[in-house]
Amino acid sequence: MSTTQQQEEQEKRYDPSDTTLRFVTRPDDITLDDDPDSLRAEMSCGHAVTPQSLTAWCRSLLDQGQYKFTCPALEEGTVEKCGEEWSYTEIRKLAVLTAEEQAHFEETMAMLAAAEYCEYKTCPGCQSFVERQDLTNLSVHCKICTTKTGQAFQFCWQCLRRWRGRAPTADKCDNEGCVNPDVERLAKCNLLTLREVQNVRVPSMRACPTCGNIVEHNGTGCKNIICNRCQIEFCFSCLKLTPDCLTTSSYFLLCDGGVADRQTSIPSWVK
Repeated sequence: MSTTQQQEEQEKRYDPSDTTLRFVTRPDDITLDDDPDSLRAEMSCGHAVTPQSLTAWCRSLLDQGQYKFTCPALEEGTVEKCGEEWSYTEIRKLAVLTAEEQAHFEETMAMLAAAEYCEYKTCPGCQSFVERQDLTNLSVHCKICTTKTGQAFQFCWQCLRRWRGRAPTADKCDNEGCVNPDVERLAKCNLLTLREVQNVRVPSMRACPTCGNIVEHNGTGCKNIICNRCQIEFCFSCLKLTPDCLTTSSYFLLCDGGVADRQTSIPSWVK
């Protein structure tokens, strides 16, 4: 976070005369701060925040590729997260977002939402954006190149060269050196220490077990993460979906089956 952003968050204050907000005296449910001089307000889920804590939490979600904002507060007396989704309208008001922050939030949210529903790459022939319809097939047909040349033009989604070999396939084409860069990233990524999960060491990158999207853990909080493409929550340690992981563990305890090995393949998303 830049110095300017830190100053803006420090200066944020609620207007005590704002009757549209419900002010409370209990601690902030995100940071647990109970500064008596800090005015706190209730979100729609009933948990208390300050403009600073709400802004910082939502920024962290955006940094992780999340454009849907959910409450991280633990339900009273449990280790279960609230998880209720907040609307951007509510966040904009209770986080007291500046014009600059609103522009950043809205631009990033739009970009992430588009990435969730569409998968585009640049055609090596005409440089236009092409959407891949079949996520299990690396051979992609470009209509523009086909129209221009009068011959069917296909390229490899993986190495971005003209297609060679049999199709359909989800592995590789026959071009030399056609490898999945995401598999290489998973194999070479650094290890990350999750300090709040008993200092467990895990790969810093994982492919979502549901859709194959590459995601990174920021090292803070619990071991679970919500994929920014399919919006499914899974455990960054054992790679099980969160409900399955929590049958034998919890958000901040080691997984019963230990840490899953580095992934050597990317799951295909069957929507």
